[in-house]
Amino acid sequence: MSAGSMTCHEVIELLSDYIEGVLTTDDRRRVDEHIALCDGCATYLEQMRETIRLIGIVSEDHVPEPEKTALLEAFRDWRR
Repeated sequence: MSAGSMTCHEVIELLSDYIEGVLTTDDRRRVDEHIALCDGCATYLEQMRETIRLIGIVSEDHVPEPEKTALLEAFRDWRR
């Protein structure tokens, strides 16, 4: 791999920003280059896109109240 290449771990860390289109031009190019050569990361990217597509189908109204409460509680302190 060249000096400008990225590891799988680095690519995975950037995939959310990649999908949202907020990476710098250079970082996007480096992720594109890695994905073109790495079947594992390409598969992971497609799985993320499919998950996002499927999640868009489920609305908050479809989540039963006990599960919604449990999820909110589980993630309330996640960023701390």
